[in-house]
Amino acid sequence: MTTTPSTTVPPLVLISGPEQVIADRALAGTLDELRQGDPDVEVVRLDAATYDAGSLSLHASPSLFGGTKVIIVRDLDEASDHLQEDLLAFLAAPEPDVTLVVAHKSGQRGKKVLDLLKKSGARVVDAPAIKSDRDKTDFATHEFRRAGRKVTPEAVRALVEAVGRDVSELASACQQLVADTTGVVDEQLVGKYHGGKVEATGFRVADAAVGGDAGEALRLLRHAIASGVDPVPIVAVLAQQLRQLVKVGSAGRGRSADLARDLGMAPWQVDKARRALSGWGPEGLATSIQAVALADFEVKGGGRDPVYAVERAVLAITSARTGQ
Repeated sequence: MTTTPSTTVPPLVLISGPEQVIADRALAGTLDELRQGDPDVEVVRLDAATYDAGSLSLHASPSLFGGTKVIIVRDLDEASDHLQEDLLAFLAAPEPDVTLVVAHKSGQRGKKVLDLLKKSGARVVDAPAIKSDRDKTDFATHEFRRAGRKVTPEAVRALVEAVGRDVSELASACQQLVADTTGVVDEQLVGKYHGGKVEATGFRVADAAVGGDAGEALRLLRHAIASGVDPVPIVAVLAQQLRQLVKVGSAGRGRSADLARDLGMAPWQVDKARRALSGWGPEGLATSIQAVALADFEVKGGGRDPVYAVERAVLAITSARTGQ
């Protein structure tokens, strides 16, 4: 009779959500826990796209040599009927020395399996999507806290602006700063590692434009273009900055943290918008938003010269600012 080594992992684990960075970490953490109980645990990986009917029961069958197994099923949300049927059959009569780990990104496909996993007492690990700047700010802050490091809000902001378009890149940037530096992570430290990326993004262009500095906005824009930045994301950031001004301006008074929660923004974005609003009026914002909408159309194929379209939008924004 096989004796299962002591482990904190239950026989069933569900990793639920679309954020791959979190899902991969949850899977790695689960495997680490299992290996603490049995360093020789056998790992079997099954992908929904290449699954053959009957493979699950074949792999779950007890080995002649004994030992424990962990079977990882990825992409349940893309599973064929065969895979779903095999999972339901396994859950109805699970093998005692097998840990089943199932990953499901989103959607209704595989719902019967999901429901049965939860009903059977599976450990559920959430991997929610990280999309908004508020989500990315919280994620980066948690990355440093998890590593036992202090980070300033300004440093988090600079990091999100520099590499925040891709969550995996943001996670790698946090890990690099933790591994390569000591003490408090501040904005200057982020600038040392990612300053080139920060200056070559639309965020600096947008900051200068919203601040009414046409010369600096055009200089940064041309530097970004020369560095290989596409005009499309620059226009997207211009639009984002203006939308934030409108949202914060319409929200009235209140604590930054409260407004940030209500508006789906990070607190530092609320503070930044509030500072910028002193130079703006409703008509100027409306004019600027129209100019950026036109630029968005032109950089996506509606115009002849995408770079000129962005320059014209930048000048329209700086001209529309009242400066009062």
